[in-house]
Amino acid sequence: MKKIEQRALICRILALLLAAGLCLFLVRYVLSAGDWASSPFNRHLYNAQGQLAAGTVLDRDGDVLSSVKGGKRTYYDGETVRKATLHAVGDLQGNIGTGALNAFADKLTGYSLLNGAFGAARGGELYLTLDARYNYEAYRALNGHAGTVAVYNYKTGEILCMVSAPSYDPLNVPEDIETNDRWRGAYLNRFLSSTFTPGSVYKTVTLAASLETIPDLDSRTWNCAGSAQVGEETIVCSGTHGEQTIGDAFANSCNAAFAQIAAELGADTLRRYTERAGLTGTYSVDGLPTARGSFRWEDMTEGRLGWAGVGQDQDLVNPCALMVYMGAIAGGGRAAEPYLILRTKNALGVPSLPRIPGRTGTLVSAGTAEKLAEMMAANVERTYGTRRFPNMDLCAKSGTAEVGEGQAPHAWFAGFLRNENAPYAFVVLVENGGGGNAVAGTVAGKVLDVIVNGY
Repeated sequence: MKKIEQRALICRILALLLAAGLCLFLVRYVLSAGDWASSPFNRHLYNAQGQLAAGTVLDRDGDVLSSVKGGKRTYYDGETVRKATLHAVGDLQGNIGTGALNAFADKLTGYSLLNGAFGAARGGELYLTLDARYNYEAYRALNGHAGTVAVYNYKTGEILCMVSAPSYDPLNVPEDIETNDRWRGAYLNRFLSSTFTPGSVYKTVTLAASLETIPDLDSRTWNCAGSAQVGEETIVCSGTHGEQTIGDAFANSCNAAFAQIAAELGADTLRRYTERAGLTGTYSVDGLPTARGSFRWEDMTEGRLGWAGVGQDQDLVNPCALMVYMGAIAGGGRAAEPYLILRTKNALGVPSLPRIPGRTGTLVSAGTAEKLAEMMAANVERTYGTRRFPNMDLCAKSGTAEVGEGQAPHAWFAGFLRNENAPYAFVVLVENGGGGNAVAGTVAGKVLDVIVNGY
């Protein structure tokens, strides 16, 4: 009798293990079956060259960016558009991890839990939020420089423009792409996957912290003699600005004033406001994680804290996170989270359900966001020039980030439009480009002009 009971117990345990394993498999199947089906090992969906032989990638207007003809994958007819959209569409070899051909292969195969990869010869249709025309203009505006340009709707989350350079023609891959410094980082999506020294665009965070924690900020002045001694460091400024209010210092992007403010705020306050702004976190753009920014706050001397407060020292930000922060300032403290997939159709032509955009937490308080927006608008009027941005109520901050002796600084320009019909935030980075306003501001002006005013 005891042997029967023992055997029954063992059978029950084995049955429970079998049920648990089956449940685990079903969970993994629901979550990962699309990835399994679209794996390059599936020769039903990939040709002999390892290219995904199913599905069409289109921009938001229906322009075909990549499709399959005669069993081979091809791209848009125009070479510049192919280069401008490469990091969104992807390459034939699968080296660009953020490209749709790699990251969204399950959508392109038209896979579904009910029908599997039925109809894979035709594949699905994947519409990106991007406008190929805007990417084309942004790529041309970079004029051969490495960097990134991005624009998104801070109310809906749609990314309208996402360009990363250097880029190349996926139909004519350079033979020396692995050895020539000209192509260094060509596989990398700088907008999503990189971090850079921010320079003065970071002063928007220092300003937000000072607006909320320094009670007499509006009545105080700072004197700039071309430099300032902060602790053991001499903080060098881009000019000699004399006596300034906080508005003057922000419009002049005065390092001397903002380094003193940063030292007064202290490391704990700056860390708290940096984290709140989302600059040390990560966003998921349709499953593509953005790189985390990094800032060193431990064991900071007063002088180094001054440099960190003006976006130097060891500060590093991700362009996507900075763009979303700009969107939050525009949106009264919160913004839509960015995404790239506008809609899909499976192999049977069934469209995806309407998208409900996600929202960030509160990255900046509503009152502070309003003050920041007004001061960023004053930057355009007083420093950058409104004529460069016709028909735009533009709020912006430039940045010139020093990145090492003997190297030209990175040029930044970030901000947003206050326009109900064009609620767009943007970021421009030109690596080793020089002055933020002159270089990155010019790139931003060209792209925004096309978006707002048309061709």
